[in-house]
Amino acid sequence: MRLLRSTDLALRVLMRLAVADGSTPTTREVAADMDVPYTHAAKVVAELQHLGLLAARRGRGGGLGLTEAGRTASVGTIVRTFEGDGDVVDCEGAAPCPLHTGCRLRGALRRAQEAFFASLDPLTVADVVAAPTGPLLLGISGRPTSGLTSDDD
Repeated sequence: MRLLRSTDLALRVLMRLAVADGSTPTTREVAADMDVPYTHAAKVVAELQHLGLLAARRGRGGGLGLTEAGRTASVGTIVRTFEGDGDVVDCEGAAPCPLHTGCRLRGALRRAQEAFFASLDPLTVADVVAAPTGPLLLGISGRPTSGLTSDDD
């Protein structure tokens, strides 16, 4: 299964903010860190704010911050939210599949999709930024990595 670009970016934004350690990067800075267009990042940030996963403050001294709900959010729930509840294949779209009324593949694909989401459910944003990921995220943001250590040390 391939994630939508907005789903991927939402996860990366949350991960980036999870290692911000008190700093409040702007949407423009996060977009630059993630090498994505500002307009796309702004849309994703707005949706994450609407979901209560991040807080955004405008103006001087403003920026983005991860909420406690964002830190403990299930990766599976985030992916479900951004991906929507559509089927993996579109059996009834503009050119409906002639097998759609008696096909067993659609149900099997739906179960596989749910198994994919379910495998992500136990992971939180905090889990996915544990070392070695956290220090790597700090490296792309230009922040020092001295505060984080590897579990392998």
